[in-house]
Formats: sequence, C-alpha cells, structure tokens
Amino acid sequence: MNDETRALRVIKFIELLKHVDGQWFGKSFTLLNWQRDVISQMYGTMGQNSKRQYQYLYLEIPKKNGKTELAAALGLYHLFADGEQYGEIYGCAAETNQASIAFDVAVGMLDQCPPLKKRVRLNLSKRRILDLKSQSIYQVLSAEAYSKHGYKPSAVIFDELHAQPNRYLWDTMTFGTGDTRDQPVWIVITTAGDDPDQTTIGYEIHDKARRIIAGEYKDPRWLCKIYGAPADADIWDEEVWYQANPSLGIIIDIDKVRAAAESAKQNQAEEKLFRWLRLNQWIDNKSNTWLSQTLWDNNNHKEDMAKLIKMKCYAGLDLSSTTDLTALTLAFPPQFDLDYWYLLFFAWIPQESMKERIIKDQVPYDKWVNDGWITATPGDCVDYDFIEAKIIELSRQYDLIKLATDPWNSRMLTTRLMKQSIDIVEVPQTMAGLSPAMKYMETLLRKGMLKHVANPVARWCFGNIVVAVDGNNNIKPMKNRAKERIDVIVSTINMLSVAMRIEIDSIYEDRGLTIL
Repeated sequence: MNDETRALRVIKFIELLKHVDGQWFGKSFTLLNWQRDVISQMYGTMGQNSKRQYQYLYLEIPKKNGKTELAAALGLYHLFADGEQYGEIYGCAAETNQASIAFDVAVGMLDQCPPLKKRVRLNLSKRRILDLKSQSIYQVLSAEAYSKHGYKPSAVIFDELHAQPNRYLWDTMTFGTGDTRDQPVWIVITTAGDDPDQTTIGYEIHDKARRIIAGEYKDPRWLCKIYGAPADADIWDEEVWYQANPSLGIIIDIDKVRAAAESAKQNQAEEKLFRWLRLNQWIDNKSNTWLSQTLWDNNNHKEDMAKLIKMKCYAGLDLSSTTDLTALTLAFPPQFDLDYWYLLFFAWIPQESMKERIIKDQVPYDKWVNDGWITATPGDCVDYDFIEAKIIELSRQYDLIKLATDPWNSRMLTTRLMKQSIDIVEVPQTMAGLSPAMKYMETLLRKGMLKHVANPVARWCFGNIVVAVDGNNNIKPMKNRAKERIDVIVSTINMLSVAMRIEIDSIYEDRGLTIL
C-alpha cells in the first residue's frame, strides 16, 4: 500500500535544506528523479500495520552522484521530523574521518537553515547534534571506536559499507537494536568495493541486495537499488555510463567522464578505477592477483545435475594441514550435449578448530557449513575417511577417469583409493607442474568454457590467488596472506594438469599410479 502523503513529508523536508558544496552551495536541495523515486518507495510504502514496510534501504551507486548529501539529509530528517522522541540516529563508517563527512555536510545544511539550527546543540568535538525539542541525537560512529552494547537506534546510516574492516559494527547496530522503536530504519548508501572478498560484510550485503533485486531471495523489509554497469558491459559505451550514473549530465559533467575514459584506455590501473568509481563495478585492486573475480563470476552456471550422471569426469584433490581447507574439484569435460567444462566443488574443515578460525581469519566458515558449501569433520584435523568415502561415492555416481593429487601427505589416502580402482596421478606443485594448467584455465574462463556452480568458497579462494612468475613466464598459485585460502582452486588446477593432457593429447592411458 502506498501513502503518498508520508513520502511527500520526507521529500518536502529535504527540499527545505540547501546544498553545501561547490557550485551548488546555497541552492535548494531539489531532489533528482532517482532520489525522489527511492525516497517515495522507502517512506511511502506501508505494510498491513500502516507502518513503513521497508526497514532497510540498500543504495549502491557510483561516486559523485550525490549520495553523501542524501545521507546527510536523511539523517537530519530522522533527527527532526520522523516523530521519535529521544531518537538515536547514527552515522556509521569504517573510520571516524569517513563517518564525519556526512556529519559535516549535515552541519553545513543546519548553518543555512536558522529555524532548525535554533533547535540544536552542537558538539563538534564529539560529532554529535542534539535536537532540544525531541531530545534526539545524531551521533557519528566508526569501526575504530564504538561500544558493543547500549544502542537503541531509530535510524542508522552506513556510509561506504564495503570499507568496513570486519562485520562487528554492522552486527552491533542491526542485531536486535531497534526492538524498542516504532519504525526503525537502517540505510546503507555505498559504492562498490575494490576488494570483492566474499567474506566481507560489504560484499555479503551487496550480494543479498543483488539476489533480492533478481528475485532469488525474498525479504519484504529490504528496498534495494544498485546502479552500476554489468560485468559484461562495454565500459566505453556512453549509454552504459548513463545507466550506471543516474546523476550524469545533471551534477556530473559528461566531458569529465569522457576524459577519464580516454585516460583509462591507456592505463590498466586507471581502467580499474574507471570501472570501480565511475561504473560501480566490484573490482579486485590487489596488484598481483591472478585473474579478476568478474571473470570468475561470468562463468557462473547452474547445471542440471541429473544430466551429469555417469558422464566422464576428472577429479583434483588438495589435502590440507590442520589450518587449510581440504578441497576436491570434479570436472566434466565437453561431451554429448555438454558444450563446456563444468566444475563441482567440495570442501572440508575440522569442526573443533572452526570457531577459532572464524575469528582469526574473519571468514564465515560456520555459515558456509550451514549452507552446505563446506563439510565440518569431527576433531581438530580433517578426517580423511570422509574424503575417501566421498571420492568413492562420486566414482560410482560418475565415470571418474583419474584423480589428480598433490604428492604431499597424500600417499596413505591415495594407496587406499587405488585399492578401490581409483586411478591416481600425482602432480608436482612446481612451476612446471602447474603453469600449463593455470594458463589453460585462464583460456577456458575467458572463452566462457569453464562453467561452475556459484560456490562462495570457490569464489573466495579464486580471489585470494596471486601468482609467482619465473624468468620463462611460468606461473604458480600462491596466497597473498596467511589467513587466505586457495585450496579449492589449487584442487582445480591439479585436476586440469591431468585432464588437459588426456583431453587434448589423448595420453596417460595406463591405470595405476602415475608421477608427472
């Protein structure tokens, strides 16, 4: 149910305010069409209880489209005009300086609105505004400095959620904190991230919003808007620029975007920035990453699993120490009506050490276990009996040609598997052993010929891979930081090291144990 009157109340309040920056200073805050549409939906859509249906607004948009001014204006609306007594409005960001940007804009708006400024007491050192009439506060919070309890927010505005170093501030401000409020809201106004790590809270909420927009996930409390260029878009097409930037041509000068595009065509680093800041694409800004996660995401595909039964396939295994994942990749080469390679992923983690590693690695292993992407095995190290049983099960379900393994610490398991008629090939974890498969994998990905289930664990591992390069341009996968895992992709590379030779060169026909 739409209530135009309630939406207009918010719109009229905002349009009483004035801009504070540059050429727009002193001019009335006349909402752009896209801003008006977002506010109308957020504040004018009523639930069956005649209260606002939407409690969460997720707005992802490129820089320079006016998101900071909108965030500041909404903070002031909830401070003065939403009807809460002793309301608590929090402006949250990763760092105090970032959180203070919208606050400073709000103060600038108050300076140009005497009736509102008379109602407040400012404490600039503490980044706090007190409305003397309602006794509501607007307070800046950052991930650097906040307490874990005691908040009763009526409105929380997260600026640049992708920059949060961990999920603690988000969890603190969202979990049960609005229970005593009549109509609490949580507003996320952010750009895309430059480190599309599946484990971050910024990407988690982005992915939730994307799935809500796509109709894959339903949550009537969330209003989600994402402005940005699709991963497969022609980034030099001006029509794409307008689709990604709803303020282009109004508050963003098209000539400046054209100049940035021309410069980006000449420089790979600038192209990344253009994709990120101008087109709102999630990019990987690590200097030595192997391949972009966009390339990985472009190969996401949900295959009919019944179709794969008894089909020819290859497997790759990467056995863990006590701190890594154990991973298995199953790959079906093109055959019958399967026109591409198709990958399935399996991963295991020790149950007893998982909680400690969730905190240390800042990775949601427990969520992935609950969602079925990882299997937790009893004890403080992976129980290889689980892996053996799974491989035997898969060999009976599909036509498993060969299993590629890392020789390290695997001989006991592979000996047992050979007794079950599993053909084993050991793959040296060297430049010579891995480079051809990595280059073949890149070729398949770029051609859209290496399809895979949208598995968040595999995606995370893919994004963690950096490469070591020798003088002959051979490459080898490495992880960038100790807490990062690459095991799922290493198992895929192991598999391709064997499968590509058989599929392309028709060699390795002998059964039993082979050493490359």
